[in-house]
Amino acid sequence: MRKYPSLLSLALVCCYCSVQAEVFTSIGQMTDLIYTEKELVQSLKEYIKAEESKLDAVKSWANKLDVLTRASTLDPEGYLAHPVNAYKLMKRLNTEWSELESLVLQDPSDGFISNMTVHRQYFPDQEDEKGAAKALMRLQDTYKLDSESFARGKLPGMHHNAILTVDDCYDMGKTAYNEADYYHAVLWMQQALRQMDAEEEHVVSKADVLDYLSYSVYQMGDLPRAIELTRRLVAIDSSHQRAGGNLRYFEKLLSKQLNELNQEGQEPATEEPIQLGTYKRPNDYLPEREIYEALCRGEGVKMTTERRSRLYCRYHDGNRNPRLLLQPMKEEDEWDSPHIVRYLNALSDQEIEKIKELAKPRLARATVRDPITGILTTANYRVSKSAWLEGEEDPVIERVNQRIEDITGLTTQTAELLQIANYGVGGQYEPHFDFSRKEEPDAFKTLGTGNRLATFLNYMSDVEAGGATVFPDFGAAIYPKKGTAVFWYNLFRSGEGDYRTRHAACPVLVGSKWVSNKWIHERGQEFRRPCGLTEVD
Repeated sequence: MRKYPSLLSLALVCCYCSVQAEVFTSIGQMTDLIYTEKELVQSLKEYIKAEESKLDAVKSWANKLDVLTRASTLDPEGYLAHPVNAYKLMKRLNTEWSELESLVLQDPSDGFISNMTVHRQYFPDQEDEKGAAKALMRLQDTYKLDSESFARGKLPGMHHNAILTVDDCYDMGKTAYNEADYYHAVLWMQQALRQMDAEEEHVVSKADVLDYLSYSVYQMGDLPRAIELTRRLVAIDSSHQRAGGNLRYFEKLLSKQLNELNQEGQEPATEEPIQLGTYKRPNDYLPEREIYEALCRGEGVKMTTERRSRLYCRYHDGNRNPRLLLQPMKEEDEWDSPHIVRYLNALSDQEIEKIKELAKPRLARATVRDPITGILTTANYRVSKSAWLEGEEDPVIERVNQRIEDITGLTTQTAELLQIANYGVGGQYEPHFDFSRKEEPDAFKTLGTGNRLATFLNYMSDVEAGGATVFPDFGAAIYPKKGTAVFWYNLFRSGEGDYRTRHAACPVLVGSKWVSNKWIHERGQEFRRPCGLTEVD
């Protein structure tokens, strides 16, 4: 925007100089002031017009954001349960609010700027926006969703309407491109191009989209398609600084490949949009990636009808525990071997709300223990925030700990504190062991309580889609259900780790997943779960 106040000041200075030069003493000189005043009036009109234009832009922002915040504050968790909404919140607060701040700063407004200064320290940064974008890509991979499903908000169980614009899709693609993730760069740049061709409004140019898309396609090894896209780019912008050189390079490379294969030519690529599945996603560090993601989608579960017939439900009184005699727990078999059980009504709604209330102020990025150094650190394969609560803090925590002890028959005196975890957009914890393996540094040596004997996992929310607890080794998928808990042993009676219990928390597709974990250790269980010489459940 032009800085009209400066022009106005300059004109006033000129007028002031003329007066000081005694122009009034000459009608001829005074006539010059008539034209100066006319220029000032015109400059003033342009300044007013610019201010009105800026005010209209600010009003437009305010109206748009008012509609957004009205919808989001009605049900914050439900709104953020949609991963697109979560991503766009990250983007708005990191990028778009800064643009609004710059707009207002052109004519400083002390109230707004001071308010922005106070709240800016809590705003997400560039890493947050990038993390949210990568989370959408993770969901896209895990649940085999094409980019259009996200762009149009077509996710299961969603009640909030959330769409990605052309510019949103472009930013997603650019995030992937900057990470050298050309597979996702192709998918999102293609979606931006598809929406452009549908004549949706956009700021980014088609040339920029084709530039990133063509090079990403080349990186995926599809030279004919890269050539076709680059030709489209040249047709739009013949003076593009890279397009001509890239086109010649791609054509020369394709010709060389054809000569090596003794082929005279190849059919040119079509202009049909690139669909999900056109290119294979590159392999990564996780060997059971495909099995894990299939289980997250509900595919490949190995619970046959015959095996299911051997699963039962029963009342569980904790071996006639006095606190469970009058109101025993409802226990259901989730899996036969290793034995995994689910307890119904393990937490009441009131207890869940109190636990969340206590945990929220302390939530911090969850960490993992480096298998080589044994040091706690953050990792991309664990995306959640967690807090630890002691029994002495509130009667509810003490009651939950006691209930776990009554149900399992194991002492919680040597257990870890109750860990509360909340998974955000695309929140997950990839396949891992809860117990410490022999090849690792002794992760629990400082605790002096031995290895993690068992896991007691409380589900504190329902999850509309995704978020299952899966066991890739034996093909189990256990779905969150608010108020229930699942329990399994990590160690055999011999003290050896049960490697079948490698498990994962699937990415949350739709919803907000809250859980609480109680890891029960070996020390103190000598007479509650006696040792055995064989590796049996």
